[in-house]
Amino acid sequence: MVQSPEAFDIDKRKFLSALAHASIFVSTLIFSVGLPIGLLIISDDPVVKENAKEAINFHFNVWFYGTIIAVLAFLTFGLLGWFLAPIGFLLHWGLTIWALSHCFSNPDSAFRYPFIFRLL
Repeated sequence: MVQSPEAFDIDKRKFLSALAHASIFVSTLIFSVGLPIGLLIISDDPVVKENAKEAINFHFNVWFYGTIIAVLAFLTFGLLGWFLAPIGFLLHWGLTIWALSHCFSNPDSAFRYPFIFRLL
């Protein structure tokens, strides 16, 4: 039986959705992706599940583009790193803050990061 959106606790939905996206701030290590994976597995709220999937996809993108920036910085003896790393951090943190504000202001829909590839 599919439950209506009103059947889920809005405060719980806001908190869990924001927690999925905020996990990127925990660390840049692989362990930070465990939080949205855990939320995806244990939550029964469809919006929380969609936010968890999107947060997992965002983790993959951050790692992928971070690797590209690191390789380019290494190959150019750090020259491109000085230019690309700040842009990468601004996008990384800016998009995450945007996702968090969306989770609190519009809890009935999942946030979709722009310009990322999605594996899930």
